[in-house]
Amino acid sequence: MNVLVTGATGFVGRAVVAELRRRGHAVWAGSRSGQAVGDAPGVPLDVTDPGSVLRAVAQANPDAVVHLVGIIAETGEQTFARVHVEGTRHVLAATPRGARFLHMSALGAGEIPGSRYSVTKGEAEALVQASGLNWTIFRPSLIFGMGDDFFGRVLKELVSVAPVVPQIGDGQFPFRPVSVEDVAQAFAAALEQPQTAGHTYALTGPQEFTFRELLDLELSALGKKKPVVPVPLALMNLAVPLMQVLPHPPITRDQYAMLKAGNTAPGDEARAAFGLPMHRLQDRLPDIVALKRGT
Repeated sequence: MNVLVTGATGFVGRAVVAELRRRGHAVWAGSRSGQAVGDAPGVPLDVTDPGSVLRAVAQANPDAVVHLVGIIAETGEQTFARVHVEGTRHVLAATPRGARFLHMSALGAGEIPGSRYSVTKGEAEALVQASGLNWTIFRPSLIFGMGDDFFGRVLKELVSVAPVVPQIGDGQFPFRPVSVEDVAQAFAAALEQPQTAGHTYALTGPQEFTFRELLDLELSALGKKKPVVPVPLALMNLAVPLMQVLPHPPITRDQYAMLKAGNTAPGDEARAAFGLPMHRLQDRLPDIVALKRGT
């Protein structure tokens, strides 16, 4: 199958491209830079520019489009609305009517008050569902793997920088992290299973953790022992808005809203449909935190 992948140079994109190639698909790696990914040729593709999207689709002539582009924080013109909603609209409009369309959403899409990330992910899902294409939507939890941003950078910095580890509230918010390999396998397998069209799948790992347990796992993987100090939500509610004046706030309003909401769901349906191996976070975390950024 001839497959165009948007966001192909990202953390998830590279894993999806590799899995598709492993299964014998011809893959075009779409990104703003137009960079090749492994042996998959690159094609310039900026989802916020409808002309760029049309040119990329014309060049790739895809039987399927895997739409992975998303942002976790707004920067300048790269807003959630522009990337998640308008970007998805542009890709849907350019996709051939007979093609399969696989869409990367997020667990909790449209369900988290105070999170523009969540709201726009929900709006993008609605566009996909109304597109008339043979779509499948995936909603992953936190995704872990070599080079990931959350466990390999954000949580690592949180437990490493200060002499104590700040814990948001009581730390009982639940999460069910899923490996990037499981995510990539789900996307690739869906292309080989036409019966998955019209379905939305939660992509979650085999075990649920509280936020406090994630902090403890991260400390253990780093070989550190530090006191974990709860920060009351009332204080966080005051502090997070003030942090937004910083050039690079340690936590954005959206990230704070999503942390408080948690990020979990049963993953049995996806595991059964796609035969996912369900890699465990605690088995992979030591290698993830040992990886030097930029390598």
